[in-house]
Amino acid sequence: MIPKPLRILATGTALCLGGVAALNITSSIAIGAFRYANDLKMRKNALPCGVCRGKGFYICKLCQGNATIKWSPLYDPIAINPCLCPTCDGNRVQRCLNCLGKGYSYGS
Repeated sequence: MIPKPLRILATGTALCLGGVAALNITSSIAIGAFRYANDLKMRKNALPCGVCRGKGFYICKLCQGNATIKWSPLYDPIAINPCLCPTCDGNRVQRCLNCLGKGYSYGS
């Protein structure tokens, strides 16, 4: 049998940890709901982004949509290697930095 002081300590610890977990879950849900409601409100009232024309993405500026770039480790290259574009990871488009991919501007 478990001694009484150890049971009291274990019960108190379980209650504290359970309370912290419940508070964490509740606050995460509340913050998520607030962000979702705020995003809906912004989307309804905001103007479309002028940079990406409301799409949230545009053609990669580094590779110009080719998915690869020409790269050489030497200053005066003997051979130039095609490498995967580090900006778009070969997807040919990058997220708009003006609207952060949302498609609407936050304000002027």
